[in-house]
Amino acid sequence: MVNGLKPYSTYKDSGVPWLGEVPEHWEVKRGKALFRCIDVRSSTGGEELLTVSSDRGVVPRSSTTVAMFKAESYLGYKLCWPGDLVINSLWAWGRGLGVSRHHGIVSSAYGVYRLRPQYTAYTAYIHELVRSTPFNWELRVRSKGIWISRLQLTDEAFLGAPFALPPAEEQGGIVRFLDHADRRTRRYIRAKQKLIKLLEEQKQAIIHRAVTRGLDPNVCLKPSGVEWLGEVPEHWALGRLKDAAVVQTGLTLGKNYRGVATESRPYLRVANVQHGRVDLKHVKHIDVPPSEAAGATLNAGDVLMTEGGDIDKLGRGCVWRDEIPGCLHQNHVFAVRCRQDVLAPEFLVGLMTSHHGRAYFQLTAKQTTNLASTNSTTLRAFPVVLPPVAEQRTILHEVARHTSGLHAAMARTENEIDFLREYRTRLIADVVTGKLDVRDAAVRLPEEAEEPAPLDETEMLPEEDEDSEGADLDAAPEEAEA
Repeated sequence: MVNGLKPYSTYKDSGVPWLGEVPEHWEVKRGKALFRCIDVRSSTGGEELLTVSSDRGVVPRSSTTVAMFKAESYLGYKLCWPGDLVINSLWAWGRGLGVSRHHGIVSSAYGVYRLRPQYTAYTAYIHELVRSTPFNWELRVRSKGIWISRLQLTDEAFLGAPFALPPAEEQGGIVRFLDHADRRTRRYIRAKQKLIKLLEEQKQAIIHRAVTRGLDPNVCLKPSGVEWLGEVPEHWALGRLKDAAVVQTGLTLGKNYRGVATESRPYLRVANVQHGRVDLKHVKHIDVPPSEAAGATLNAGDVLMTEGGDIDKLGRGCVWRDEIPGCLHQNHVFAVRCRQDVLAPEFLVGLMTSHHGRAYFQLTAKQTTNLASTNSTTLRAFPVVLPPVAEQRTILHEVARHTSGLHAAMARTENEIDFLREYRTRLIADVVTGKLDVRDAAVRLPEEAEEPAPLDETEMLPEEDEDSEGADLDAAPEEAEA
């Protein structure tokens, strides 16, 4: 795709640190020369509610899995139209911005900007530029505040930002090239995501068979009493999770501890608990009294499970290995403490993520349009099969042996997806800042009518607002209503 691409023949200094040199015939203009602020309010609040995704830009709220509370009324919210640049002022630095393709309403805390008439042809180019990695440096510098999750980009600060502008006819070619490159990259990524899903299904089939039937194909069976589970080995015990474990429900955020001595402790959120692993890249801290912390402290061997999320991900879980000693967990993450003389934590994870576990949590979940949730009562009632602990260990060993190749293949494919995403990010950055000349390449591109299927994006904002617990991980948190 980049074969034959070269820099422009001549450059000049832009005077902007993140931009460096730009093609000699490009201009650099301040935002106030390009945009004007739009502050038109809804008189009914009945227009389509929009939100800003760190991966997809401005999208209808109904197309996301944002789980934050909704306002009783959207009267007085800001209106935006196709072509308007919408910026979540508190999350501009986290790519919480983009040019809208929709007419609708956004939070009154958002900034809405419209290109001046002479620059209206630049909407698609501006979308790519403001969401690029180099321009993100400018947004971070111009966003001010004490806490990173409360850095605010004001209208004045944004309108003072510099923009690299190619000639009008050239920016059209740039957009066409980047659109073509993005389509191809998305197809590659989508194909690899499909491969991972197939490998995951194969792995889950192995796990399900092992944790619900054991390793002996000739074992005598008995009815489990659970319709979708069918028969299980005759010598296995049957019960509910509450018979073999204790469910700890965790901290409720937002309590007022004024006048009470507190201590700072790390805690896990929904975003930290992924399928089969914990993600500790972004761990928050909270000040709580020691007495509160005692009832929400994680122990090595606890099985972590999320309370809610996408219906197909409900019941995802992993074993906590005490990676952060003294770590707490929020109430949207359950900690299941197994009686290890009865139930091995790893075996419970296998049951929860098997077809049996998925069927149970999907059938018992409380569902909304895009989300599903469970509760501690339902979790405690989860039907478990209990082989002797020694047999559980043998089953787990065999499962690990038979799935090790699948894990390796999935890891390699994930690395390839990461590489493709990095490639896409770098290509956009080089093209919108004039480091690569794509004029000739854009002219030779074929027409493409087919739109690639959407990707399974899991990218998370650098720091997620506490109010967005359980939200879609690619959605920039909303203000006020969200």
